[in-house]
Amino acid sequence: MTVVPRRAARRRGRERVFEWFLLLAALISIAVTVAIVYVLVAESVAFFDTVPLADFVADAQWTPLFEDAHYGIGVLLSATLTCTVVALAVAVPVGGVIAIYLSEFASPVVRDLAKPVLELLGAVPTIVYGYFALMFVTPLLQTLIPTLPGFNLLAAGLVMGIMIIPYVSSLSEDAMRAVPMSLREASCAMGASRLQTALGVVVPSAAAGIASACVLALSRAVGETMIVAIAAGSQARLGFDPTESAATLTSYIVQVALGDVDQGGVAYRTVFVAGLALMLLTLSMNVAGHFLRQRFLRAGVR
Repeated sequence: MTVVPRRAARRRGRERVFEWFLLLAALISIAVTVAIVYVLVAESVAFFDTVPLADFVADAQWTPLFEDAHYGIGVLLSATLTCTVVALAVAVPVGGVIAIYLSEFASPVVRDLAKPVLELLGAVPTIVYGYFALMFVTPLLQTLIPTLPGFNLLAAGLVMGIMIIPYVSSLSEDAMRAVPMSLREASCAMGASRLQTALGVVVPSAAAGIASACVLALSRAVGETMIVAIAAGSQARLGFDPTESAATLTSYIVQVALGDVDQGGVAYRTVFVAGLALMLLTLSMNVAGHFLRQRFLRAGVR
């Protein structure tokens, strides 16, 4: 008579231990995030005690390591956004076409083979992508654009776009596969072709998932480090010309981290300010993506 209650008590005890373990894991992740934000904000506050916020926002130069120091973060932001736009110009159309093919046209055998192979692009170390951009893509582009410098945002952005294709294609394909088959059948019953059904029914119905995939790829591109550090250049330059060399937020952080900068000085704190700007940029993109997804869901699409 007492065996069943004892087993139930042991089961409840194990479940309670597992629940505490999950809670601990969640608290650790929150604590790490809070610690990162605290370090970035604390060092940034010390930075702004020396540098006026107006100069940080409005200055058109970024030379914190020079004797004539300037701290215009817009210089690094312009290069970051330029490289990101080039990457998205590659990843979104290519990844979208791949997702449509795998979801609507590929046979199960082709899909099972192609999707894992495609996702291997995300497993390649980014430093390999960086040297691929510098040693292969840049010379190839120089045959088309002879004036292209050895370090440039165009090559870095193109290779970065190749790297984030799996983020767009895989998640978009999953969103399209989640569209009910009844919608496809209804479209075909009305005389639409498979392509018309894919573009006119499936893609709009999966718009929320596709938008989430694009936002994830965008965040990944903004935070990419090694490709831009190797192939984009280290000279901070204000402008949106991808054929020029320029330093991005992440490449500047690498540049200072590898250099000889006195800890605690203003130049040292620029690393944390750049990191905070990068975090806020990524956060704003994720928040915008969340509201975009909610808008699609309210409109009745997945």
